[in-house]
Amino acid sequence: MNTAGSPVIEVEGLDAWYGRRRVLHGIDFRVEPGEIRVIMGGSGSGKSTLLRHLIGLQKPRSGSVKLLGTELAKASARELLALRRKIGVSFQGGALFTSMTVGENVALPLREHTRLDENTIRIMSRLKLEVVNLGGFQDLMPSQLSGGMVKRAALARAIVMDPRLMFFDEPSAGLDPVVSAELDELILQLRDAMRMSIVVVTHELESAFKIADTITVLDHGKILMTGTVDQVRAADNERIQDLLNRRPREVEVNVDEYLRRLTEEEA
Repeated sequence: MNTAGSPVIEVEGLDAWYGRRRVLHGIDFRVEPGEIRVIMGGSGSGKSTLLRHLIGLQKPRSGSVKLLGTELAKASARELLALRRKIGVSFQGGALFTSMTVGENVALPLREHTRLDENTIRIMSRLKLEVVNLGGFQDLMPSQLSGGMVKRAALARAIVMDPRLMFFDEPSAGLDPVVSAELDELILQLRDAMRMSIVVVTHELESAFKIADTITVLDHGKILMTGTVDQVRAADNERIQDLLNRRPREVEVNVDEYLRRLTEEEA
């Protein structure tokens, strides 16, 4: 991991609310250049909410989020557009446009954000398809692809602008173990070949342990710890060990709190 230079992501005191429910509690989060950071936690831990703040889909209610030196809440529309050209996002379901071919999907960011001629765009999009082992599939429609191929096509689109910072949302979700392992290898190769920094949100332990330089564990909107794979495995925090060993939690019902929530919702 190359740690030279300023952090590519800096989050300080981030809070998030949905109505009266507080989802994130004072999150502090930094990612260094060239790092692969995995965000993991159980369902409802705040992983997806944190990711939405990191990519600018939600504005912080309090606290700050800074990407590549730009504070999202204070950036102008022009600054945000310039920033988004430097980041890539691979969504959980792929989010390919079903009316476009694979090649057209990959080429779309180049057509929208550059003035390159069509021949150059076609070559660059095919080059990125080769990177993700989809060479020759540019004329197929998304409906003709397997789940793993959709993920890789979406990844080709996300990296076609050579981003400095890449985000993955549950990259292994719904994939068989072999395809999942291949995608893990591809993430590692992208970091090494393109020198990008990568943030991965996942609940897949095997994948997280394989690709991560550093892991941040979330629970109920709070960071339980951030550390290396070995440090997370050796953590003496009971909740972390519950996650690692798939142990169910014993839920204690507070009757007074339960009744208070019911009356608040009715009010």
